[in-house]
Amino acid sequence: MTLASRAMSRRGLLKLAGGTATAGALMGASGCGLLGGSESAGSGDGTVEKPNIKVGAMPVTDLAPLHLAVRNGIFQQEGLNVEIVTTSDGSAALTSTIGGDYDITYASYVPFFAAQARGVADLKIVADCGAGAPNTTTIMTSPSSKVRTPQDLAGKTIAISGPRTISELLVKATMRAYGVDFSKSEFTAIPFINMPAALQQGRVDAAILTEPFLTQAARASGAVPVADTNTGPLEDLPLTGYGATAKFVQDNPKTVAAFQRAMDRAVAESQDRSKIEPLLPEFAKIDKDTAAIISLLKFNSRADATRLQRVPRLMKDFGFLDKDIDVSKMIVQPAQG
Repeated sequence: MTLASRAMSRRGLLKLAGGTATAGALMGASGCGLLGGSESAGSGDGTVEKPNIKVGAMPVTDLAPLHLAVRNGIFQQEGLNVEIVTTSDGSAALTSTIGGDYDITYASYVPFFAAQARGVADLKIVADCGAGAPNTTTIMTSPSSKVRTPQDLAGKTIAISGPRTISELLVKATMRAYGVDFSKSEFTAIPFINMPAALQQGRVDAAILTEPFLTQAARASGAVPVADTNTGPLEDLPLTGYGATAKFVQDNPKTVAAFQRAMDRAVAESQDRSKIEPLLPEFAKIDKDTAAIISLLKFNSRADATRLQRVPRLMKDFGFLDKDIDVSKMIVQPAQG
């Protein structure tokens, strides 16, 4: 098999992107105003406690609905002026939110549940964001590497975004699902943006890449997939969400409800890829060609306790937590009607 045939082709990436958008439409519709929530603009009573709010967010593709809501005036129709503040990573954004710098923050669920378990703060999940979809978060390797199957990962050096992050959890859970002993592998912390270069330079044997870095690595150096993390026990795993402190939620119930209604509508609109693809180069800092072919996570807005409980269960299973967390107590339920 030639290196060219092993690498992801542009046609293959386009096919994956289209397939994921369809899957996202199904999941997104089940979590938004299409099934029971309000879709009409300004469905509240027109008053919020805090009309100007700051949302901490990373420049990643699963935040497309958030940016769409700002761009299309959906937040304003709900009485909110939302300032998106770019952060370096989810943990840093969460720390800033706990400290009062941001009102609501985007992050993977791992730091939310870790902070809650340690008693760092009383946190609430305001809205869901993204769940795993095929070919959106994948363990990749370089064409010159001897790693080709999940079994080859045993004893190898694997790049993750950081210790005790969602990326480490996904790699270890994927390896275990394939019956691979991860205890002998070395996990090296490298920012996602630097992982393609680390693969190409041979500094690591494999790396867990998410979009758009996954597509960039495939296009630039012919990086090839080893294992899709959206398989088996990890299929449709909730990955990211929006959170706030319990105090902010208690003090600003109408503001939170307005944010939830806006995200319901934005997620519903985001199922039409043509509405969000033009925004990706602007906030995710990728070129138009990459934006046209990347696979997208499943966009969600309504947090479901049963689905979310899978995350802390996995975290405890892999030693990220030392006690159970009842996710249902953390979720802020949207107002009915």
